[in-house]
Parts: sequence; structure tokens; C-alpha cells
Amino acid sequence: MPGAEIGIGLSLGHPIAIVVSRAARIGKNCSIRQCTTIGLSHETDAPFIHIGDNVSIGAHTCIMGTHLTIGDNVTIGAASFVNKDIPSDMTYITRKESTLRPKS
Repeated sequence: MPGAEIGIGLSLGHPIAIVVSRAARIGKNCSIRQCTTIGLSHETDAPFIHIGDNVSIGAHTCIMGTHLTIGDNVTIGAASFVNKDIPSDMTYITRKESTLRPKS
């Protein structure tokens, strides 16, 4: 959206269905893969979502919140949900569990 600030070197792997809020501040040399949303959980006075340099965001990831900070050199795994700060030099994944049950 207009208003987002994006540093040089952005890479969009399969640039389909990527939504970036006007509140996003994305650093240099970041990569965002398909079906990713970076957005606000609600409107506030200073709602910025800061994403540092050299961040890799996996496909089908949702980054939602206000005043979020994702540090430099972070890798976010595919299909992750991020609603809290991530320090620099970390790998972030959302653990998922599948359940298989017979029908009644």
C-alpha cells in the first residue's frame, strides 16, 4: 500500500497474494514469499511494523499487530503467525499439530 517504506534489495518469490500494510517499515535485502500478509491488528496513532534488514519471510505467513519489531537477520518459517516481537538473529516458526479422527 502507499505509505509503506521498503529498503533496497527486496525479493518477492512468486509475487502472488502478498499484502503489505501502509504501516510496514521493511529493511534492506528482505525476501517475502507468496500469500503473505503484513498488516495491522487495529488502527493506532503510531502503528508501525518494523522489519529489519536481511529478513526472510516464508510463504503463507501472517504478520499482524501494532508496534511490532522484527530484528535483523531473522528467518520466519512458512505458514507462521507472528503477533509479537522477534529479536535479531533468530529463526521463528509456528508449531502446528494435525489431528486425524474417524467420523462418528
